[in-house]
Parts: sequence; structure tokens; C-alpha cells
Amino acid sequence: MPFVARNLHGVVVSLHLEPTPQTQEFLPDDHPDVEAFVGRKPMRPHAEGERFQALDADFVRVLEDVIDLLIARNVIRITDLPPEAQQKLFSRKSFRDSRNRNSLRLFDPAALDAVTHLPPAEPDGPLPTAPGLDVIDTDFHDDLGR
Repeated sequence: MPFVARNLHGVVVSLHLEPTPQTQEFLPDDHPDVEAFVGRKPMRPHAEGERFQALDADFVRVLEDVIDLLIARNVIRITDLPPEAQQKLFSRKSFRDSRNRNSLRLFDPAALDAVTHLPPAEPDGPLPTAPGLDVIDTDFHDDLGR
């Protein structure tokens, strides 16, 4: 968008919306010379991909926190998720816990193998359980048993 004026050394000294006799050269907003003039670090060739990866990692963290919140509020149970998703959540949770001792612990890491390696459920049979895992009734009941 900017038309640029350069000094004798080729350094951009001003930006203009319209061309003038001194500013005939047009540069895109993300050109390194424009970025340097406005005080932003010029992006490296792979910086955009790195930035996208960082945004993805941040978004995954948000999704993990949302899942933790839904579980904490008994909207879903960890066992409602496929075993592969449970394994990934437990792995991330364990890694985060090892890095940050102040993080919220919603799951018992010792139960990881028991939860993710349950035998398949039989059709019309009881759900498989594992020793050491508590079954929590998440159905709401008021004081009158409703």
C-alpha cells in the first residue's frame, strides 16, 4: 500500500498513500523495508509458518482447557471420548503437570492405562471397568429424588 521515499543510502525515510515526484516506488505492507521503517521486525521467510504453528499450539491449549472445564462441570466424562483422545489428553496433562506444578489436576495419571486399555464392551452388557477407577453418577437428583 505505501509509496516510499528513500535516502541516498537506499533506506526508507517516509511512507505515502499516494505517489509523489519523490515517491514513485510502491512496496507491499509486509515488505522488510516497510516493516523496518514502522519499527516492526521483518519476518523471516519461515516466520509466518512458525507463527501459525504457535497459534495452533495456543488453540490446542484453549481446547484442552475447555475439555477440562466440561469435565469439571460434569457436562462430559473423560470416558465419553475415544481412547485415542483420552490418551492424548492424559499425555498432555501429564506433561503440563510436570512443567507447571500449579496447574489444575482433573485426572489421576495413574489411572491412564486402566482407562485407555479397557476391554471392549459387550453388546447389551455392562460397561467394562478397571480396578481403582471410581464410577460417578452424573445424573442430577434433587433432595426429593427427582
